[in-house]
Amino acid sequence: MELLTASNIIFFILAAAIILFGILTVTSKKVLRAATSLFFVLFCIAGLYLQMNYQFLAAVQLSVYAGGIVVLFVFAILLIKNLGEETEQLCGAKRALGIITALTGLVISLITIYKYGFHTDSDRCNDIAAIIDMNEIGQTLMGTEKFQYILPFEAASVLLLACIVGSIVIAQNHKEEKK
Repeated sequence: MELLTASNIIFFILAAAIILFGILTVTSKKVLRAATSLFFVLFCIAGLYLQMNYQFLAAVQLSVYAGGIVVLFVFAILLIKNLGEETEQLCGAKRALGIITALTGLVISLITIYKYGFHTDSDRCNDIAAIIDMNEIGQTLMGTEKFQYILPFEAASVLLLACIVGSIVIAQNHKEEKK
């Protein structure tokens, strides 16, 4: 049996936090609490990236997802909903469909884990990490050549800007209707 190292303990803590906050995200009746729980899920995922020595992906996770997307969600929630308002109650059909979808995802995940397993050979993991160059990933994400992704990255930023402007317009229309 493998000893519990600090790295394993940190992994289990992060995994437990991801599971806990993931459940809180989808079961919370308050929309702002769900967005806060989603932030903690994304933050813990960045911790997993750091544990795998993928500092660039951790930084992207924190800045784009935890920093950008969740802040956008919070702005949309605060501009459109009343802060103390609860989410709508799901009817039996929607709840059953959600449970079936969740169980299907769980079964697919368990089949995948059973079929492929986990590699515990640390030398092999280090070899794979040596093959994957983070500088190359960064250049690919921000490059303008063929098979590089600056255009989708910029398109996503324009989409986020459009969402922010749209939420402000909707909030102003909502305020004017209340007057």
